[in-house]
Amino acid sequence: MKGRLWRRGTASGRRSGGGGERQVLLWLVCVCVWESGAETLRYSVAEEMARDSLVGNVAQDLGLSPSQLAARKARVVSEGSEQHFRLDPHSGVLTVTETLDRERICPHSESCALLFKLFFENPVQLIRGEVEVRDVNDHSPVFPQKEVVLKVIETASIGSRFPLENAQDEDVGINGLQNYSLSPNSYFSLDLEEGEDGGRYAELVLQRPLDREEQRELHLVLTATDGGSPPRSGTAQVRVVVLDANDNMPVFSREVYEVRVAENSPPGQLVVRVSAADPDEGSNGKVRYAFTQASAGSKELFSLNPENGEIRVLGNLDFEETKAHKLVVTATDGGGLSAHCRVHVEVLDVNDNAPEIALSSVSASIPEDAPPRTVVALLSVRDRDSGDNGRTECAIEGDVPFSLTAAFANHYELRTSAALDRETTAEYNVSIVATDWGRARLSARESVSVRIADVNDNAPRFTQAAYSMSVSENEAGAVRIGSVKATDADAGANGRVRYALVREEGEERPAVSVDAESGAVSVVRPLDYEEVRAVEVTVRAADGGSPPRSATALLRVLVRDENDNAPVVLHPPADGGAALGELVPRRARAGYLVAKVVAVDADAGQNAWLCYELAKATEPGLFRVGLHSGEVRTARAVGERDAARHRLVVLVRDRGRPPRSASATLAVALADGFSEGHLRASEEAPAAEPDGRLTLYLSVCLACVSALFVAGAAAAVAAKVRRARRGEPGTLPTFPQSAADSSAGSLPRSYVYDVRLAAGTVNSEFRFLGPLLPCFPAGLPQGAAEQRSSLCSPSVREEAEQHLGLHELISS
Repeated sequence: MKGRLWRRGTASGRRSGGGGERQVLLWLVCVCVWESGAETLRYSVAEEMARDSLVGNVAQDLGLSPSQLAARKARVVSEGSEQHFRLDPHSGVLTVTETLDRERICPHSESCALLFKLFFENPVQLIRGEVEVRDVNDHSPVFPQKEVVLKVIETASIGSRFPLENAQDEDVGINGLQNYSLSPNSYFSLDLEEGEDGGRYAELVLQRPLDREEQRELHLVLTATDGGSPPRSGTAQVRVVVLDANDNMPVFSREVYEVRVAENSPPGQLVVRVSAADPDEGSNGKVRYAFTQASAGSKELFSLNPENGEIRVLGNLDFEETKAHKLVVTATDGGGLSAHCRVHVEVLDVNDNAPEIALSSVSASIPEDAPPRTVVALLSVRDRDSGDNGRTECAIEGDVPFSLTAAFANHYELRTSAALDRETTAEYNVSIVATDWGRARLSARESVSVRIADVNDNAPRFTQAAYSMSVSENEAGAVRIGSVKATDADAGANGRVRYALVREEGEERPAVSVDAESGAVSVVRPLDYEEVRAVEVTVRAADGGSPPRSATALLRVLVRDENDNAPVVLHPPADGGAALGELVPRRARAGYLVAKVVAVDADAGQNAWLCYELAKATEPGLFRVGLHSGEVRTARAVGERDAARHRLVVLVRDRGRPPRSASATLAVALADGFSEGHLRASEEAPAAEPDGRLTLYLSVCLACVSALFVAGAAAAVAAKVRRARRGEPGTLPTFPQSAADSSAGSLPRSYVYDVRLAAGTVNSEFRFLGPLLPCFPAGLPQGAAEQRSSLCSPSVREEAEQHLGLHELISS
C-alpha cells in the first residue's frame, strides 16, 4: 500500500477536581501519500487532565484486537526525555501518565503537540502518533508591576499617547489576553493597538488638559481580561503624576530598530545602541533609557545601559527556544517627558547542537541463521538546529555485517547485511554515527549491542577418529580404563555433548560402557583373554540441539593376558587310562625313550611357556625328564636288580607370575623280549652336558630351526591335501580342559611320540614310532595279552595316522 493513513481522536475532560466526564471523538481521514507506508495516529486532549485520563483507544483506531496488541508487545515511547503517555496492552487504551501543563510543555506557542511512537514486535513495526494539547483558561493576565507610575507634564497636548506595560497571560488563543479596560475618569481614555505579532498593546490617550495646581496625581485602575469562559482578569494601579511644564520631550532617531545577533554571541556583546535627543537643558535635557515592554525571558537575555542606551547580550541566546525578541525602550528626560521606540532582535542559528540518536526498539538477540535484511533495531536522529545545520546523515562505523535503511524522515532501520556465524563472532557492538551538514560539522555516536543467538549448526567432533585402550583380563567390573572426548562449537544445550555406545537391535550388551557426561570408558564385566582378544565398539557423541547432531568414533579395547590358566596334561590322561604303564626292555641302555608327557597352556606368551621336571620316582636315579621336551628317558642302563614296576610323577610348570603347574603320573613296567632293532631305534645317544662351547650351541640351534621349518611345511601341505580329499571343514581344535575330555585325545599308550615346542612359537614337531611288540612276562595279568593284540590291530594304526594329521595341522 502506497499511502499514509491519519487517525485523529479527540479526548476532553475536566480536571480531576471537577469531575470525571470525558469524551472521545475518532476521526479517520486519508490525507496524503507517503513513501514509507506508515500510519500516524492523532489525538487531542485538554491540558490539566487528571493522571490516567483517556487519550484514545489505539487498538480500535488501528483495527486490532487487544490480544493482538499484547502478542506483538506493543509499547509507546514519547519523544524527548519525559514519558507522557502509557499504553495498556490488554485493552489498547492510551492514557496520560501525569497532569499535562501546556504552558510548561509549549510556552508561548499557539499550537502544542506531543509526539510519540508506537512500536510493535513480531514483526517489527513503527507507527507515529501525535497528541494535541488544547489550552484551557487556567491562568489570569498578570501585570509585571502592581503599580505603574506615569509622569505627565501638565502642558501635554490633548491626544498625547502614553504606552503602558502589557499584561502577560500564559494561556494562548482565545484563552490568552484579549482586552484592556480603564477605570472611568475625565482625563484619559484607553486605546488598544495590535502589534505585528498579534498582541494587544494599551496606551493612555489624554482627553483634556492637565492642571497640576488643580490635581497633582490621578489614580486609575487598568484591567486586562482574557477570552476564556468564564473570563479571567488581572489589574494594575496606574498612578499619573502631573509634572511641571517641560517644553521638549525626547525624540528617538528611529522608531524601530531591527538587528540580528548570532545565538552563540557571548555575554556582553553589543547588540544595538538606541539614541534619543532632548533639546532642553539641565535635567530636562538629560535622557535615561529603560525597557518598557519586554517579556521576562527577554529581560534575562538582554541588558540596557540607562545612560547611553546600549543593549548588550546578558544571557545565553538559543535559536531553538526563541527565534526573535521584541523590546520596547523608553527614553525619559529629567522633567519626566518620555518617548519610546521598538527594538526587534532576530536570533541567527549557528551549528551548536549535535545530532541526537534515539534507539526506539532493539532486539535482545537474533539467531545466527537469520536471513540478510533482518530488522535488528529502529532508531531516529534529531538535530535541533535549522537549515543545513539541522540536516543529518547516518552511517555505520567499521566492517560489520549490518546496514542502515531509511524508513522515513530521520528514522532508520538497522538490518543484517550478510550471513551471521555465532561461532566466529558471538556479539557485535555496532557503532552508529550521525553527522549534520553544518559548516563545522557536529556528530553523535551510539553503540548498539547485538547478541547472536546460537542455533545447532555444528556437529560434535571427536579428538581422535579411533581410540585404543587396554585392560587386563579378569579385571573386576566398573574399572575406568580411559576416556573419549568430543567438542561442539555451539553453545548452551546445542554444545552440550553426551556419549553413548552404538548398538544394533538385538545385539547383546557390550563389555565396556561410556559415561554419558564425561566420556569415561569403563569395563562392566571381566574379560577372558582366551575367549576374546579385543573389543571393538562404536561411540556416538550427540549434542542437545533440536534436532540433535552427532558424530561417531571407533573404540578398541585390547585384553592383556594374565596367567589364569594352569597347564593341561594331554598325555598321559588323568583318568587313569595309562595305569597299565609304559613298557621298558630290561636291556634298555641310558637314554632310552620311555614316554613323552604332552601338556598345553591356554595362556599366551611367557604364561604359556612350559617346563617339565621329575617330581617323584620309585627309583630317582633310573629316569630323567627333558626340561622343555617332556621326554621321559632312562638316565642309566636298566639293571637286573631294578624293580619291575616304577611310578613316576612329572611336574609341568609355566613361566607366569606367579607360575601355575600340573602333574602327570606314569606307570613304567620292565619287560623282556624286545628285538635289537627296536632297542636301537628307541635309544638315543646320551646328551652331552653343556661344556660352554658356543659354537656347538649355535650349530644345534640352527639344525633344530631348519628341521622344524621343513617338518612344519610338509605337515601343513599333507594336512590340507588330506582335508581336501575327505571334504572335512578343517576347523582348529580347542584346548581341552583335561586330557580325558579331549576329542583329540592322546595316542594309545602303545605309541610313543615326541612333541617339541620352540619358545615363542606355536610350531610343533611330532614324531611317531611304531607299535611296541613286547613279550610279556609270565607274571603279567591276563588283560595285558589282550591289550597287545588290540594295539597291533589296523584300526589302532589308522587312529594314530588321524592323530598325526591333526597335530600336523596344529603345528602349521
